[in-house]
Amino acid sequence: MGFVSFTPTTADLATVKTDAGLVSGTKNTDGTIQIFRGIPFAAPPVGDLRWKAPQPVKPWTGVKKCEAFSASPMQASPAPFSMWSEEFLIPKEPISEDCLYLNVWTGAKTAIEKRPVLVWIYGGGFNSGGSAVPIYDGEALAKKGIVFVSINYRVGVFGFLAHPELTKESGKNASGNYGLMDQIAALQWVQKNIAAFGGDPKNVTIAGQSAGSMSVNALVASPLTAALFQKAIAQSGANFSRGTVSLQQAEENGVKFAQSVNASSIKELRSITAQELMQKSQGMRGVIVDGYVLPDAIANIFATNKQNNVALLTGWNENEGLVFGPIKNADEFRKEAETQYGTETSTFLKHYPATTDSVAAVSQLNLSRDMIFGVQNYTWANVQSKQGKLPVYVYRFTRKVPATGEYVKFGAFHTGEVPYAYDNLKFVNRPWQPVDRELANSMSSYWVNFIKSGNPNGKGLPQWPAYTTKDKQIMILGDKPGATTLPDEAALDFISEKMNRQQ
Repeated sequence: MGFVSFTPTTADLATVKTDAGLVSGTKNTDGTIQIFRGIPFAAPPVGDLRWKAPQPVKPWTGVKKCEAFSASPMQASPAPFSMWSEEFLIPKEPISEDCLYLNVWTGAKTAIEKRPVLVWIYGGGFNSGGSAVPIYDGEALAKKGIVFVSINYRVGVFGFLAHPELTKESGKNASGNYGLMDQIAALQWVQKNIAAFGGDPKNVTIAGQSAGSMSVNALVASPLTAALFQKAIAQSGANFSRGTVSLQQAEENGVKFAQSVNASSIKELRSITAQELMQKSQGMRGVIVDGYVLPDAIANIFATNKQNNVALLTGWNENEGLVFGPIKNADEFRKEAETQYGTETSTFLKHYPATTDSVAAVSQLNLSRDMIFGVQNYTWANVQSKQGKLPVYVYRFTRKVPATGEYVKFGAFHTGEVPYAYDNLKFVNRPWQPVDRELANSMSSYWVNFIKSGNPNGKGLPQWPAYTTKDKQIMILGDKPGATTLPDEAALDFISEKMNRQQ
């Protein structure tokens, strides 16, 4: 895939020429980082462009001021819930369908520096999220020598509606993966333009957490992303031991949705307000095996070694189990285990004991963690190790995030590692201790080293061994970082085997 790069018009990158026009940004407080917020990378996906692949940006004249974040993708207004305080959520306003913009942080002074590039993809269950979340700020990592890019992509019904009519009009005999296509369009923008910001288009890492990590997994699997990146960071999420929706299933869901809003055609659906569509489509989200972006189930693509060849850093958190519904007591949990695992119940209860109600409660959280996150990233690590082309590095984040009040109980929760990995503790209102700042400095250094070279190790950091299926060495990122053998290998193997059998 060939790309034409553009160079800046001034030596200090105050104004940069992109393929669509000139942009200007702002500087951080000490003047070391240029920040460009809200650069359009695709045309607004509104009107007739709703549920279409991202289209080219209309060029502009003059200098476009890119000083503020764009609107976040169309979604419900955010409100803190569970373990996620407001620092983990998008701003309340603006929220709009017109959301296909990205942001760049760079410490480069000229376009010839060729700094390594990170492209950050947010989580949010494919139903929420945006690049303006405070903990996704790119300044700290830009100060460590990389160019940091964060992107928006469509979520919910706007990003993942499939329908026979959409499939027909696409020209690709596919529909539904608009959110993933947005991510690919942003990566293509990086190839065309990032050199003008002092970045190296041949040294790009994609990174994401939760649904962002699942996106990273899908992008590595997609044939449409060849040569768009060389490394991947996947934090708590992948698509291996989990059924992905087929195009036929997704189209059937789309037809039912259209009927539910009394629309007999895509034209009618496109005439309905974004607010009404969003309110009536809760739950429509996620990756589709559409035959185009994803020609097969992701597990099959990896099993046949047809994915893109990238170095990988991946892992999950100690306390990110998400139990939907009430916690069962020990008797209820044991009975459910007997129903589900039959003759293997005793083995299951060895890994997830239920000797008392309190022990059973912990087991349910651990089981949820392993089924939703652990098995996914563990499977990816094993596949990568067995194929033996490029290394994989595995972590477990164990630091109980300091908290007061209701947040104390959540420990090393889902998303809790993000402010550490991107050195953004200052954006989160928690009673941080010196050990937290040390961990944030170490984790962000590991991440930056990997972004630069595909190896997280560096001077002054505890050695992080590459993961192999033989040694199962992982890095514990907690109060005292250090390498150890994966502690719950047997439990993960047991659950993985059962989940694969059920597919």
